[in-house]
Amino acid sequence: MPRTEGYSALLAGATGLVGFQLLRQLLKDDHCRSLTVLARRPLPHLPELAAFRDKLHVITADFDRMGEALADVQADVVFCALGTTIKKAKSQDAFRQVDLGYPVALGEWAKANEAKKLIIVSAMGANEKSVVFYNRVKGEAEALLSAIGVPELHIVRPSLLLGKREEFRPGERVAVLLSPALKLLMRGPLLSYRPVHAEDVAAFMRSLASAPAEQLAPIVNVYENHAITANQPKV
Repeated sequence: MPRTEGYSALLAGATGLVGFQLLRQLLKDDHCRSLTVLARRPLPHLPELAAFRDKLHVITADFDRMGEALADVQADVVFCALGTTIKKAKSQDAFRQVDLGYPVALGEWAKANEAKKLIIVSAMGANEKSVVFYNRVKGEAEALLSAIGVPELHIVRPSLLLGKREEFRPGERVAVLLSPALKLLMRGPLLSYRPVHAEDVAAFMRSLASAPAEQLAPIVNVYENHAITANQPKV
């Protein structure tokens, strides 16, 4: 695939499952010339991060003051890997703020600051008319982001994410343990529901960043789980 000459990037959600993989991959990717990370808490002190101190700029700030925190930032590509759970957020309103309010604010910043691409992790089943709260919020966020008019909006909808999380999620832990068996069973039409590793989602998002710009703008592309898993080893 042809590549661009390079881009500056902004990443929100770098302490999450997909976001941390994106952080590590973008730092090592020569197509990403500079990387600004917007985080609500300090990043972990890892030797691999220190090795990229000239490329990496971290802004720790209250996301409710996102515009102020990003006042001096410019980015060609904006990555959004923000997300939480009801258990962690403690209320539906707080969940909506993290999974809808902050991503939309980031999209508005991207539009106002002339970013070329916004690439966001959503979820399989996202639908603003869904009776399931989680799926409905994800769908509402997608609809609002689509209306902002960023030149390119890329929405990535993975299935169950595999990877090591900071918090314990019993349901996901069971699914992870069963994932080898699930992959064997999920063939044909069920391939779309195969669990996917967070690092593969990050790699897919990164490929979208360095792909040539679309000819028509604004455009909205939605990638379902099978697009992410298409290049994974078959079992």
